[in-house]
Order: sequence, then C-alpha cells, then structure tokens
Amino acid sequence: MIKVLILDDDPMVAEFNKRYLQEVEGFELVDIAKSYNEALEVINHKEVDLLLLDIYMAGKNGLELLQQIRKKDKWKIDVILVTAADDVDSIQTALRYGAVDYIIKPFEFERFNQALTTYREKNHLLKKQNFLKQEELDRKIFHQNEKKQMSLPKGLTANTLQVIVNAILEKEAEPFSTDEIAEQVQVSRVSVRKYIKYLKEIGVLGERMTYGAIGRPVYLYVNKDLTKSTFQNLF
Repeated sequence: MIKVLILDDDPMVAEFNKRYLQEVEGFELVDIAKSYNEALEVINHKEVDLLLLDIYMAGKNGLELLQQIRKKDKWKIDVILVTAADDVDSIQTALRYGAVDYIIKPFEFERFNQALTTYREKNHLLKKQNFLKQEELDRKIFHQNEKKQMSLPKGLTANTLQVIVNAILEKEAEPFSTDEIAEQVQVSRVSVRKYIKYLKEIGVLGERMTYGAIGRPVYLYVNKDLTKSTFQNLF
C-alpha cells in the first residue's frame, strides 16, 4: 500500500481529499496535517510515500515544505499538489522541486483519480524492476511515442461522432446534458447517450450528478480534454 499524508488547513477540503483517496485502490491514509509544522511532525515519525499538498496556509506555505523535503535525502517522499494556486510561478516552482502532478481546486474526482492511478502505476513499475529499457521508460513513465489509433465501438459512426463533438466544443466550459446535445444536433437521445458514454469512458468528458426540479437525478457533462484533434485520424 502507498502511504499518504494529506496537508490542508481547511478541514472540509481535507475530508473531501480523504474520501476521494478511499475510493482509489492501493492507497492508505497515514494522517491529515493542518500546517507545515504538523506535516513535519508526521513525516519525522511515520512512513510517508506520497504527500497531497496544499500551498496556501497560515505560517509557512506548502512550497516551503516541498523545498524542505527535497533538502533531506532520508525523506523519499513524492508530492502531488492539490491547491487553489493557479499562478505560473507556483506551478513552475512545484515542478522544479519534483512534484509528480498538480491538481488545481476546484476539481472533480476523475482528475484526482487520474493523478493517483498514474502515480500508482509508475510507482509499481519502478519498484518492480531494477532496470528499464529506453522504449519502456518512454512509454510507461514519460508517455512518449503514444500514437494511439482511435477506433470506435460497434454501432458508432465517425460522421455522427463529429457532429456531436462539434456541438460539445461549442459549449466550451459550460456543463450540458444529453438532452441538450440531442436537441442541438437533431439526433435521438438514445444515440447521443451512446456517444456521450464513449467520450466519458476515454476520459475526455467529465460527469457529475445533480437533481432536477422534481428531485430526479440529472447527469451533466463538461469538456475535460476534448479538442478538434482528438479524433483527427477518424474525421
């Protein structure tokens, strides 16, 4: 199990991170710290593999803790930033000090899950093998040379997909429902649902549930990583 320390001075955010962490296989929460000093206390007395680190807090901030960790050879701790700090200076500083990922608040579980799953896979690979070939290093660690040929599931067509993708891109960052897209492109709701499901499964759409006027659950979607070039080999 990968042992995790959460550092966030907002108890509500820390609790959300804890609950999200519990949903990802292979991780164990060691402790929750609310300050720089509390985090150092935990690191000095407990085994920590991964730190989920906020930047903004009273006293010394998260980047100062990251720098301190890198100064100590005995601390073999990886760090994922989970913070509202979206300025380039903070991001660059975190990356220069070896942060393995950077999640900007507010975020959805999908992004959190992606960060931890990717980290878990890399961590497993590096612990399992003493040596890596260049091809394996590029593909599994640096994700280079991944020219994936997109293929559609049975029953989906490139022409209809292109129409639906164009409609979603017009929404930009605005959440949308299946019904809204179906009405916009004049394709049946059942068909649009299949394409939305496919786009969600390949990770380019995010999903969240809300409740309508009569209390029925409504699923809304938002563009995560869908661009005009996503399906360039199909269109």
